[in-house]
Amino acid sequence: MTSLIIATRNAHKLDEIRSILGEKFRYLSLKEFPEAPVIKEDQPTFQKNAVKKAKELARWLTYLPGADFRIPGASASVLADDSGLEVDALNGAPGVHSARFAALDSAPGARASNTPDADNNAKLLRLLKEVPAEKRTARFRCVLSLITVKPAPAVLAGQLFEGVCEGKIALSPAGRGGFGYDPLFIPAGYPQSFAELAPGVKNTMSHRAKALANMKKYLESLLLWGG
Repeated sequence: MTSLIIATRNAHKLDEIRSILGEKFRYLSLKEFPEAPVIKEDQPTFQKNAVKKAKELARWLTYLPGADFRIPGASASVLADDSGLEVDALNGAPGVHSARFAALDSAPGARASNTPDADNNAKLLRLLKEVPAEKRTARFRCVLSLITVKPAPAVLAGQLFEGVCEGKIALSPAGRGGFGYDPLFIPAGYPQSFAELAPGVKNTMSHRAKALANMKKYLESLLLWGG
């Protein structure tokens, strides 16, 4: 079984990826590697942030003492993603700053830190206060970067996969599920927010689900995905 090292400390994100891809991988996260470096997401696009995270983590794992024992199996890949919300009325914001949207109002030293979901949601609603429902269109975008670390990087190095989910921003939050902007995002074709939908429903059409589906198709084309 191939080990898939997810470049995140976000348990919700790890659970989503596991539920979408199923049991064809052995899943590890940065919780299994607490000494892993914190990689600054300072690139201007989702694609560049995903590639930076994947490459820096893969490089660190390559020189990690005892890596063969800490990463089980004969093969392993790093999977990094960058994702976020693009709101048309805000010219695409928060975009790559989605996880730290509220921090942009803080002092320069604090702007690199992620901010609580509640703060990010509150800021988004404040900025859209005067925007009517028909102009609150938005989308979630996810870009995945996959790099092989075991054996040595080969055919999977640098592969990118993208997924987009169109929708709109609600007037107020609803639902207890999901994370991030899920209580405010209503996907196209549904009356409920991501946070109100059952995880199984969300995972059929979310931006991350679509990006992972594209990755799965690629792996199938290389005959690396059994059955």
